[in-house]
Amino acid sequence: MAKMSYPNNAAPDPEMIRCAAALIQSGKLVAFPTETVYGLGANALDAAAVEKIFRVKDRPASSPLIVHVHSLEAARDLVTHWPPAAENLAGKFWPGPLTIVLAKRGFIPDIVTASLPTVAVRVPANGIALALLAEARVPIAAPSANRFGELSPTTAEHVRNSLGDAVDLILDGGRTDVGIESTVLSLAGSTPVLLRPGMISTERIEQLIGKIEVATLSPDGPHPSPGMHQRHYSPRTPLMLHPPGSGRGAYLWMTCPHPGAYNVEMPADAASYAAVLYDTLHRLDAQGLDWIAVELPPDGST
Repeated sequence: MAKMSYPNNAAPDPEMIRCAAALIQSGKLVAFPTETVYGLGANALDAAAVEKIFRVKDRPASSPLIVHVHSLEAARDLVTHWPPAAENLAGKFWPGPLTIVLAKRGFIPDIVTASLPTVAVRVPANGIALALLAEARVPIAAPSANRFGELSPTTAEHVRNSLGDAVDLILDGGRTDVGIESTVLSLAGSTPVLLRPGMISTERIEQLIGKIEVATLSPDGPHPSPGMHQRHYSPRTPLMLHPPGSGRGAYLWMTCPHPGAYNVEMPADAASYAAVLYDTLHRLDAQGLDWIAVELPPDGST
């Protein structure tokens, strides 16, 4: 398995991008950075290649994949109808951490969409991802590059630790900027529905398109979005959530056999908190701790 490195915020190396694109075109798996987390990518129009994603991640077929494209025009090509709400949202938030779910065209393999009639699409805000998409000239299906249900990777090292040699290539673009998954919004029905919360808040979306509904988790059948299973984005170490207290967003953990708690203070603002959340949990998860306790931020914090 090769490793390719780029300085943070630097322009992608064209030769490296051509190599990665050729792998995608030949049905291989390439892990690459986006602004949210690292994705495990395959040609979204190649069902056999996409099946490798599910096998490597041990991902259930009921969990659809997000399809990444390099432009708004490329996203339109994947759907049967592009409503005004999609145009408004894409114009405001793309490239960026918003995924839009719409009715799909028939050439998109069922394995990508959990056999649902809809497809989730977005344009990522990362130079390496956009360069790969443009060079590959195909949409790339890419869930987070980790075993299903585990913590999402925000560095190339996280990908290597989780998937090892199961990935044909890892493009190392440093730590991701946003640090949590994209917001997923369905525009496939008469009413917009928030399927998965993310960095783009409900309030910002409603400012553009009006009131939206919020989906509830369903344990049965195909899910309309990734991230809707009962267990997702979790460390291996047992994790507990506690109400807000004196220290905002502090992580608490205890090791064995030594009694006592150790605190990791988290940033106060939401964007900075999200950017380091998974990385912090990855580091704690590697310590062999008895448990990790998270003190939740106060209600209404931003």
